[in-house]
Amino acid sequence: MARTDTLEALLAVGRADDVALGAPGRPGLTYGALRDLIAQVRDSLLAWGLGPKDCIALVLPNGPEMAAAFLAVASTATTAPLNPAYRADEFAFYLDDLQARALVVLEGQEGPAREVARERNLPVIELSPSADGPAGHFTLKSDLPRTSPPPRAEETTGSDVALVLHTSGTTARPKLVPLAHANLTASARHIGAHLALGPSDTCLNIMPLFHIHGLVAAVLSSLGAGGRVVCTPGFNALRFFSWFEEARPTWYTAVPTMHQAMVERARRNAERLATHRLRFIRSSSASLPPQVMEELERVFGVPVIESYGMTEAAHQMASNPLPPRPRYAGAVGLAAGPEVAIMDEAGTLLPPGALGEVVIRGPNVMAGYVNNPEANARAFTHGWFRTGDQGTLDGAGYLRLTGRLKELINRGGEKVSPLEVDTVLLDHPAVQQAVTFALPHPKLGEDVAAAVVLREGTSATERELRDFVASRVADFKVPRRIVLLTELPKGPTGKVQRIGLAERLGLTS
Repeated sequence: MARTDTLEALLAVGRADDVALGAPGRPGLTYGALRDLIAQVRDSLLAWGLGPKDCIALVLPNGPEMAAAFLAVASTATTAPLNPAYRADEFAFYLDDLQARALVVLEGQEGPAREVARERNLPVIELSPSADGPAGHFTLKSDLPRTSPPPRAEETTGSDVALVLHTSGTTARPKLVPLAHANLTASARHIGAHLALGPSDTCLNIMPLFHIHGLVAAVLSSLGAGGRVVCTPGFNALRFFSWFEEARPTWYTAVPTMHQAMVERARRNAERLATHRLRFIRSSSASLPPQVMEELERVFGVPVIESYGMTEAAHQMASNPLPPRPRYAGAVGLAAGPEVAIMDEAGTLLPPGALGEVVIRGPNVMAGYVNNPEANARAFTHGWFRTGDQGTLDGAGYLRLTGRLKELINRGGEKVSPLEVDTVLLDHPAVQQAVTFALPHPKLGEDVAAAVVLREGTSATERELRDFVASRVADFKVPRRIVLLTELPKGPTGKVQRIGLAERLGLTS
């Protein structure tokens, strides 16, 4: 019986002559050529003695070659995509923690990843993009000894780990998340079904491909539906609309900070937007402010579908539905793959409307962190995975988040949701972006602070913004400090991290 829960099975739906991978200014790679490439990579890896139980790190720039390399390597071994911007000490930590057996880098490209591999005698596999070939096509070479003919591979199964990623590690040592083929294919199919994706759809990917959002929501869900994904070099607000005009996507997915940047530029690109063929815009990986959702829908003229995801769930957990079913600003939607429930600290599931921790279970949820029994004991209760997010489920099944439990501000015993304060600040006509965070306080433990970016051509003082918030919320929720910035500090995936922000902004001394 043919397996249906592996990446190769997921890619089998695409018609051989249809384009699977594209890139701005380049011809596309067809499904037939992609499947041939995967077979060639499998032969090479097996000949080099690398197989299903081996972890291979990928340090490649964003683009179609990175997408194709992930698909090809993950079909035979375990992939570990790493951020190319890491420093040498970061590469050393991640490569050691992964117990990587090989490292894939661009041919001829020197850098800290290659240097660390050299220090550890870690084999390096060089990827060479095909200069005159279609987007995503490449060849591999290595000094590893080859066996000829290559040994037969064990049949890949749904339980084999295809992808390992680290958690963000904002408050502790990063944990290692293993995602099996079955986890990834389930999540990709959930997203495809929820968004009604098909062969006529084109996704413009601007998300980094070392992150679960780009890998699963953009790449795997598109290819699992027989559609096309156009892979850009990464997010660039100045180039987005030229890529948009060329690719003519039916959808794209991004984090809220990216959407906010594009809303500001969309008004200057009205001609390029006039003839677009978008069906919808998707937002995930952080809460989308209702004001931004409304602006996006007004400017692009299509529905914005907010989704809720995390690495441990192979990305998607909940999503607002497509029209004509209702979607609500401020809600991350209905369960869209795994089961979703609300649980109290004691492990009791709570009724609709009750506030508690969001928990999930289902085929896309990881089995457990690697070699971390303590973390697994904390993370799983009665078979449910604790997400670390606080929220409520209403009677119709719509999930609303009030924030990460570890990001809630404890001001002298009063709990403040940063998301609530963000939303109020964004109602001010001069505020373009806002992020609320905890400020250490000698007596209260924590106090409320916020960082704000003003709209171009507007002005507002810290006092005016504090007075505005004070007119709408209880006094203990009003930020005692509001810092005006030209740009919010963001992590490598474009998300703003609240934890540690006071220190990064110099507010703790």
